[in-house]
Amino acid sequence: MKTIATLAFLTVFGAAVPAMAELSVGDTAPDFKTEAAMAGKTFDFDLKDARAKGPVVLYFYPAAFTPGCTEEAHQFAEAIDDFQKLGATVVGVSADGIDKLKDFSVSECKEKFAVAADPDMHIIKEYDAVLDARPEFADRTSYVISPDGKILLAHTDRNPNTHVAMTMDAVKQWHDSH
Repeated sequence: MKTIATLAFLTVFGAAVPAMAELSVGDTAPDFKTEAAMAGKTFDFDLKDARAKGPVVLYFYPAAFTPGCTEEAHQFAEAIDDFQKLGATVVGVSADGIDKLKDFSVSECKEKFAVAADPDMHIIKEYDAVLDARPEFADRTSYVISPDGKILLAHTDRNPNTHVAMTMDAVKQWHDSH
């Protein structure tokens, strides 16, 4: 009985055990356009336009200014030069509104990469990145998308410390083969 209770707790509140992202490697990534912020300034982000420049690291996170999301944003900011050397664009997506993301893009993203607003969760749902236990939030899911629109990596893990390394490895593999 104790094992069942522990399993139920971990299922509801999220263990650090990786889960599988719903979209799979090789699937076509849905294109989208949305409002985004970088360095406190808003702009229209278009995934198709970003893919035309190289692979895109698209990462979903639950909410700006929460501890795990702040940690993950800091890690992406620290690694952004390496992603850019490989031709990759990094963009985070959450259900937060654009005003909150303008601030987040300055302080937590360190003005290094864009974060996109998805307050109606249309993009989050398209990418099957809804947090099951709290459906008003995105799950912590990262995708690497090739310039031709194919998913190269799908990684869901509530631990924010796994996403930069996983996406970097996928971008390097793509870069080395092109």
